[in-house]
Amino acid sequence: MRSVRHGHSESPRNLYKIGELAKLSGISSRTIDYYTGIGLLSPVKRSGGNYRLYDDETLDRIRRIELLKAQKFSLEEIREQFAALNRVTPSEQVSRKLVDLHTHLSQLEREVKELEPVLEQLKPQQAKRLFRAISPQTAACIEALLLLLNKSNLM
Repeated sequence: MRSVRHGHSESPRNLYKIGELAKLSGISSRTIDYYTGIGLLSPVKRSGGNYRLYDDETLDRIRRIELLKAQKFSLEEIREQFAALNRVTPSEQVSRKLVDLHTHLSQLEREVKELEPVLEQLKPQQAKRLFRAISPQTAACIEALLLLLNKSNLM
């Protein structure tokens, strides 16, 4: 069942039955069934014996789902993120990068909100030192995001 050539793909890709996928991903077959049922995962094809077959991209997607769940995103939020980005780009690689960026931004936003009460308890000198330490990185990140947003306005 391994290394089945598919379509016009330039390299062979692995195809997995649900049990193999469960073993490789560390989640149960029932969970994979559930994710498939709600549209988070989709089999690439069916085997001769009508088994659903999944590929390595599915394995990557499961890892991303589990990572997002660990960051307290609901399955509905995760599904919406994937769906929105799949509408934007059919390229899995670009889509993956955008999902990752979206995840990092959401995580960052949550962490900043959690920091606010902590910062209010700092002495003014401590706060000044802290902001001096993180300012260059923060500015670089904001600048990169602004460049990205400006590009989107040009299109």
